[in-house]
Amino acid sequence: QVQLVESGGGLVQAGGSLRLSCAASGRTFSSYFMGWFRQAPGKEREFVAAIVWSGGRTRYADSVKDRFTISRDTAKNTVYLQMTSLKPEDTAVYFCVGRSSWSFGIDTMATWYNYWGQGTQVNVSS
Repeated sequence: QVQLVESGGGLVQAGGSLRLSCAASGRTFSSYFMGWFRQAPGKEREFVAAIVWSGGRTRYADSVKDRFTISRDTAKNTVYLQMTSLKPEDTAVYFCVGRSSWSFGIDTMATWYNYWGQGTQVNVSS
């Protein structure tokens, strides 16, 4: 099994930046895809961004495109989410996700990912 541990959440003012990290560990790290979802109070979990572990191809939700950047460090088995120009509507619990089987496309459905972290809270004040 793969364990995902997020860090880097916190409170930031609107317009500010935060960087989330997700460290993957386990018997064998075998994710082909890593990414981020978020869930705001009273809302459904939504896709934020994902990256192909080998090659680095990315996909973003329209709501974060040009503001958030996903990246990975394969030597550290860590994926990052650099968030800039944060808005109050970005307030949510952010979950790191992984998928252990190959696909040609990056899906945005939560059920497509089989590894989930516990989440880290991001609060953006206005």
